[in-house]
Amino acid sequence: MDQSDKFSESGYPSRSLKKSANSPRTLFGMAMTGLTFFAAFVALLPLFLVLAYVVIRGGNRLSFALFTELPPTPMQLVGGGFGNAIQGTLIMVALGALISIPVGVLAAIYMTEFARDTKAADWIRFFTNVLSGVPSIIVGVFAYGVLVLTFKNYSALAGGFALSVLMLPIIVRATEEALKLVPLEIRQGAIGLGATNFQTVVRVVLPAAIPAIVTGTTLAIARAAGETAPLLFTALFSQFYLPVSEEGVGALNQPAASLAVLVYNFATRPYENQKELAWAASLILVLLVLTTSIIARLATARRTY
Repeated sequence: MDQSDKFSESGYPSRSLKKSANSPRTLFGMAMTGLTFFAAFVALLPLFLVLAYVVIRGGNRLSFALFTELPPTPMQLVGGGFGNAIQGTLIMVALGALISIPVGVLAAIYMTEFARDTKAADWIRFFTNVLSGVPSIIVGVFAYGVLVLTFKNYSALAGGFALSVLMLPIIVRATEEALKLVPLEIRQGAIGLGATNFQTVVRVVLPAAIPAIVTGTTLAIARAAGETAPLLFTALFSQFYLPVSEEGVGALNQPAASLAVLVYNFATRPYENQKELAWAASLILVLLVLTTSIIARLATARRTY
């Protein structure tokens, strides 16, 4: 029997709706599925290798003392921790989030809901794209010129400002895409019921876009937590905790430690104890990023529409 008589143009047997295991279409689909799985495996392989290497090198130093003790001196051959670096990282990332989230979300709302297809929205979108491509070390130099030179000292506040600049374009773009995903019919329905544009945005559009906005925000926080270059120019490093409980917000005007800078400093020193702490700090940093990513996935699991 001729092949053209056996199979139709779609690859399925002629005059039959049953899937044939030997049809060209089925074989092509199986080959492409296998190729896709192989490509996904190759793409994820570096991630798994990095995670495995960090866990192996840093896992053996995990202990409660890491979260409470201060970094060791060069002559201290055993022990030590990086509790001050965890405190500084959390404070500076929180400062960056407090600055960038309101600005980024409001800018995206303006572009999407109130100034769509206007020159102003196009310019904001253009500069946001440019800002997202600026190297982090340039952002650090910018924050150094704006805050460190102005106040004549390195500080956690300057570090938080530098991180906010890095987080801003990610939040703007993520929020804009989240708002665009809300169906137009939802807006039309709210306006048809008598709601104003402002009420529609606040009570209908924003709640529907919150999961995706949270995802973008957590991704921005994860990127900021791992940045080193901007903190070298702004927060520098400190061997001690920020005395927040004693001086309040005034403590933010002092140099602060961070996990990323601690890893950079300790990994380049010849002391084995500090190298081991650098690996342990790397593992903690990866776990922080993984935790924020899991929170993002849980947040996006809820669909309003």
